[in-house]
Amino acid sequence: MVARAEGAGPSLLAREAAGALAGFSYDPAALVTGCRRLVDRHPEVGPLWWLAARVLGAGDPPAEIQRSASALDADPTAAVLGAELPGPLSAVVVGWPEQTAQALRRRGDVEALIVDCDGEGQALVRRLSSAGVDAWDVPESGVGAAVVVCGLVVVEALSAGPDGLLAASGSHAAAAVARSRGIPVWAVAGVGRVLPARLWEAQLSRLDALGHEPWERPYEVVPADLVDRVVGPDGCRDGADLGTAVDCPVAPELLRAAG
Repeated sequence: MVARAEGAGPSLLAREAAGALAGFSYDPAALVTGCRRLVDRHPEVGPLWWLAARVLGAGDPPAEIQRSASALDADPTAAVLGAELPGPLSAVVVGWPEQTAQALRRRGDVEALIVDCDGEGQALVRRLSSAGVDAWDVPESGVGAAVVVCGLVVVEALSAGPDGLLAASGSHAAAAVARSRGIPVWAVAGVGRVLPARLWEAQLSRLDALGHEPWERPYEVVPADLVDRVVGPDGCRDGADLGTAVDCPVAPELLRAAG
């Protein structure tokens, strides 16, 4: 049921998956099957890869499931971003970024230009506006124009690796325009979003194997060299450190697709 869930944010989906995996954590074969089905169903969701790798690499899977769930629940990334955002200013965000939206609601003084990706932008505008945040819906065709008039682009990672991050479609264009104009680009990478190189490569291979044309996907890779700063649970650091905050092993069971 968790593997088939739609519409949940990455962290919430991983938290629910942890609860599901706990139900058969003492059965190694079932645990491997369950973890692989999760990442096969949602290959774009970094926290599911992170959770599965930690559980499969643990000597005590039930205890690791609990530790991972607690880390997801206690993730301070939204609060860190809220504290670090300079303001008042206008910021461009794409789609409905789970942790960035929480930070914008906390601050209240950052005008949000929401690029409508996959039909989520308008819903987020309504949610932020009801919380007193100045928020504007921007069609995908207007991403460049929105970036030109903003002071910051915030890109939230579904997952990240040494050379880039996976984010909502339109994020690459927003970051590229910002770089050409000297506008800072911040990446948001909360708990479970940063993967070791081999898992990151396996994730991208799994996405490529789906067979969709690049322009048809609701997500895309943003190169690391377009990122100025990275905000995560441990604070704000240089963009060059995007792939360094790894806290999960490489689980061989996840390096090939499930049969």
